[in-house]
Amino acid sequence: MAITATATGTALRDPPQIHRFPQTKYIDAVRWLPQLSAFDRFAVLSLFDSDSNTPSLEIHSLNPQSQTLTLTPQSTFSPPSRISSLKTSQTPTHKPLIAASTFSGSLHLLFANAVDASLESECSVPAKELHVGAVSCVDVKDGGAECVTVGEDGRVNLVGVTGSGLSCRRVFDSDGLVSYTAAKWASPVEFATGGYGFSLQWWDQRKPGGAVSQFKGN
Repeated sequence: MAITATATGTALRDPPQIHRFPQTKYIDAVRWLPQLSAFDRFAVLSLFDSDSNTPSLEIHSLNPQSQTLTLTPQSTFSPPSRISSLKTSQTPTHKPLIAASTFSGSLHLLFANAVDASLESECSVPAKELHVGAVSCVDVKDGGAECVTVGEDGRVNLVGVTGSGLSCRRVFDSDGLVSYTAAKWASPVEFATGGYGFSLQWWDQRKPGGAVSQFKGN
């Protein structure tokens, strides 16, 4: 099942094997948890049941060494609304971390067991505290110490993971004049955002007050 690239990184030595895992719900997003062992991989699925209007987040195990590949449910979480963005990382203690934002505006950080990926704890920021409306995108800094969230309401927030819970800080609020749809960490203190109007912003926490650079396409 492994895909191996050549030294150029452009060609495959062996053709990829594609396996189908039919699901009964809409799949909004799929992420891998950081690999915990050489035998099992864990996939995080953001799902939505249109018949019951029910969102869910599920962790499934996958053994790549098995001759018959199957997804085995391990744990599940019920968010208050459909998940809008999904990211995975790990804490400094190598505990798997799942960050999920919702269309109602809430943010949920789920901490999984490092052995069987069962969900051990959850910290959340309720709707309307970070954004007015949906969270367009969430990204987790390497090491899981901090998240950045953006929304079409023009807000940019940082959410820190502390020993007692979460700390929230608003970095910028355009009052809806600018809408953000994407965010990505670039370094421990820098991140980029993107949105409507073919614009890209560069932020540096060492220089507060707004984006330090902005690029706009023609």
